[in-house]
Amino acid sequence: MNLFLLNLILAISWSALAGSFTLSTLAVGFVLGFGTLWLLQPLLGGPSAYFLRAYYWVRLAVMFHYELVVSSLAVVWDVITPTQLSRPGIVEVPLDIKSDTGILLVTNLISLTPGTLSLDVSEDRKTLFVHAMFADDHEAVRSQLKNTMEKWVREALET
Repeated sequence: MNLFLLNLILAISWSALAGSFTLSTLAVGFVLGFGTLWLLQPLLGGPSAYFLRAYYWVRLAVMFHYELVVSSLAVVWDVITPTQLSRPGIVEVPLDIKSDTGILLVTNLISLTPGTLSLDVSEDRKTLFVHAMFADDHEAVRSQLKNTMEKWVREALET
């Protein structure tokens, strides 16, 4: 049986035992079910990719929020200080991710991060055009986007 489906069944069972089908009891049931399934891995046939994928999705969410805070502080600092450090520019970022879902997720995460905006994807879907507020060094912006957002999305989707 699919471990995600089994985890959902455990979450619903937990909510039924608690006598309340609220989002919080379902979330607690899901976390408890995840922990139970993780402990029962040897009985369920050994390690599963489900747990690694869950780790990558949680890491994607945590690291995106970290990038969100750091870039927000950089933009706020540039706005409130008298010197303008921003050097806007358009950066071409080659894409290693091929799926529509992956490209959509990468472009949305980049657009949600202050100081960057996804403009377009090339016709062959191999290049992403990004407007960056701090584009002094195009290569640094390119490598930062590839080593953070794209890498995290690729790991979360391809595991």
